[in-house]
Amino acid sequence: MSELLLELFSEEIPARMQKRAGEDLVRLVTDALKEAGVAGSNARSFATPRRLTLVIDGLPDKTPDVKEERKGPKVGAPQQAIDGFLRAAGLKSIDEATVQEDKKGAFYVAVTEKKGRDTAALIADIVPAVIRAFPWPKSMRWGAGSLRWVRPLHSVLCILDSKVVPFEIDGIKSGNTTRGHRFMAPDAFAVKDFADYEMKLLDARVVLDPAKRAHFIHAGAKALAEAEGLTLVEDEALLHEVAGLVEWPVPLIGRIDDEFMSVPQEVLTSTMRANQKYFALHDKAGKLANRFIVVANLEAEDGGKAIVNGNERVLRARFADARFLWDQDRKVRLEDRLSKLADVKFYEGLGSVKDKALRIGQLAARLSEMVPDADIMIALSAANLAKADLVSGMVYEFPELQGLMGYYFARTDGLGEETAKAIRDHYKPVGPGDSLPETHNGLVVALADKLDTLVGFFGVGEAPTGSRDPFALRRAALGIVRILLERKVRFRLRRALDDANVQFGSWGPGQFGSVTHDAVFTFIIERLKVYLRDRGARHDLVDAVFSLDMNSRPLDDLVLIVNRVEALSEFLNTEDGKNLLAGYKRATNILRIEEKKDGEGAFDAAPDASLFAQDEEKSLAAAIAAATKDAKAAVAREDFAAAMSALAKLRAPVDAFFDKVTVNADDAGVRANRLKLLAQIRSALHEVADFSKVEG
Repeated sequence: MSELLLELFSEEIPARMQKRAGEDLVRLVTDALKEAGVAGSNARSFATPRRLTLVIDGLPDKTPDVKEERKGPKVGAPQQAIDGFLRAAGLKSIDEATVQEDKKGAFYVAVTEKKGRDTAALIADIVPAVIRAFPWPKSMRWGAGSLRWVRPLHSVLCILDSKVVPFEIDGIKSGNTTRGHRFMAPDAFAVKDFADYEMKLLDARVVLDPAKRAHFIHAGAKALAEAEGLTLVEDEALLHEVAGLVEWPVPLIGRIDDEFMSVPQEVLTSTMRANQKYFALHDKAGKLANRFIVVANLEAEDGGKAIVNGNERVLRARFADARFLWDQDRKVRLEDRLSKLADVKFYEGLGSVKDKALRIGQLAARLSEMVPDADIMIALSAANLAKADLVSGMVYEFPELQGLMGYYFARTDGLGEETAKAIRDHYKPVGPGDSLPETHNGLVVALADKLDTLVGFFGVGEAPTGSRDPFALRRAALGIVRILLERKVRFRLRRALDDANVQFGSWGPGQFGSVTHDAVFTFIIERLKVYLRDRGARHDLVDAVFSLDMNSRPLDDLVLIVNRVEALSEFLNTEDGKNLLAGYKRATNILRIEEKKDGEGAFDAAPDASLFAQDEEKSLAAAIAAATKDAKAAVAREDFAAAMSALAKLRAPVDAFFDKVTVNADDAGVRANRLKLLAQIRSALHEVADFSKVEG
């Protein structure tokens, strides 16, 4: 068994492309090997800014011999058919074929054997093809060649069992040499296998494994921070990005001029992170410290002093720009920016951003009536001003700070902490892992913004289709679900949609009608199902609850829906629940068969007590009446556990009924009366859910 080592050495590969490129290289090469009948083991890839490396263990020396059989015409078939078979199978005469028999008679079979080929020869075919077809998001050509790669490809190292696999691509001959760090060890050197390759690269100041580089960066940055009594601000995404920018990471610590520390710390960290790839540090109070971590790609002779000085100068210029924007923006009140929003179109048919701000203001005022502790005036004011920071210089420069800059501007304007926080949080939650609005007023404004977005885009025919969701409407709907469920807000969703529809009246009469209302409601409910399934709720129980009348009052309250699903799940995990479900399914199966004869709904009427012939019928009728009454009362007070307990009392009389009573009695009246009893079992259980949707 042999080891394949492949390295594609090039100019700098963008950090954001490295991980996917490694995965693609493994997939493309192993798939091609499998197609030829060759399987290796422990295929893995590594990427640095200048190289993409693949290692596969346990490859055989040769591909397996292949025996193929081609079925031909029957013995005695016309000569024309036999000649065609010989040509297709590559035989000179029919004597080279064998004769086999099956149920239809004897027929010719051409048996051909293909000898295996050297794996090295196979790899020599595969690798150039993979390089030429490599799926880079963006690629380029260079020089006079036709090859496309993410950046100019300099060399290809390809070794199988310590021997070079010879091939050539666009003038580049494969070999067994590579190079170390661009500045600290630029000379070429030969390697014989992966262990030798990794060790020599380390000697040449290249850490091949990106996970190790990230570890070195993190450990070094923490040590530098702790030496000054500071804490590294954890940033996993930035850590891996920086690991993709260096081959020999050397963390260094720099200083931020105190004059910039009055600028909001989010502005400073955004500038450091987005533009310079620096790590931020916190002091003991948890505030941004006037230090930063920069990661160099070499060991400087002066210990990194020049590198730190250079980065401090660059950062000073960046922060000076940010402070200028901050100072300029604070000269204009949020309220005075609204007129500028009128010039910014939100979307065709949905007015300007100012129009949207006014809509969500009115909607937030209405919604605040349904959210305890929300203040109608604060919600209205915050919603009206929520989009005003979009026309500030700071948000233009740092779009990721929208909302947050509104918070700072609102505080500068003296609007109060509650209003400022509601403005800050109105985009939340941005994604599944994002935090929720901190305050009740923020919650109301966030709901208003998302409902307005959903109703608006559905109203102008821009509902998501398939995987296409350019306006992130699924994210908005999921945000509504998360806010209501995780904050346990009792909320009439249909009424809220009605209120949102009203706000669009002046833009398109008739456009935002009941169809849009129902479509948006269903869309949000679908997100709720996904949310519950992701948290382990059984999909059949979710469907069982949703199959009830969606127009009934409780079922537009998401908190109530989830409570019902949870109670149903707990009930069906008990023995009573399992047995009652079995009895329900037996009853509904009988009803389904008999209703085919007598018509759907033929047994929905109340049974006639005078026709009860056996005690089990009387007991079951009494139990159903009691259970239905108790279950309805429990549902009315939203005590679903009690409703399930009431239904559980049906188990014994249902079991006794099926044990002792023959449903299809000879007397037609008695038969119909007993089927009505079964229909009442079905109705009783449907007080809490449609049990026909429950599996098992």
